[in-house]
Amino acid sequence: FDSLPPAHYKETMDTILVRIQQSETKLSMPQVVVAEYEIMEQRLGELKALQSSLQEQQKGLNYLSTTVEDMSRKAPAEVSQRYRSEIEVILGRWKKSSAQLVEHCQKLEERMTKLQRFQNDTKTLKKWMAEVDVFLKEEWPALGDSEALEKQLEQC
Repeated sequence: FDSLPPAHYKETMDTILVRIQQSETKLSMPQVVVAEYEIMEQRLGELKALQSSLQEQQKGLNYLSTTVEDMSRKAPAEVSQRYRSEIEVILGRWKKSSAQLVEHCQKLEERMTKLQRFQNDTKTLKKWMAEVDVFLKEEWPALGDSEALEKQLEQC
């Protein structure tokens, strides 16, 4: 019985596996190009929530690792190796998912910054184009009015 994990071990393992699976599923979905800031914000929030969910499992991972170490001292070699392999796979998946979430969040934040800058530049350009349009539709000064012609030349 010393080589068997406690009941809490199995519960913790199941909880962590569910969280990892959720992250892997979300990360495996193809990324669609979005040009709407609000949708990008929503996706970033979802990714950060997944990231937090995985981070909350750190205590559980520590518990599983410690429990496997304790069991390894008491259990036969083949049983011990089986539990070690199991925890190594889980830790690998957890680390990979965590790293991918961080990377996805960073890329999305960079894209959001670029989109915001692009939108601001577009607003400025549209405003300038509207001003140019008004200017071009103005009536041209008479040929003899050199002062008006000089003002219009400066505006150009």
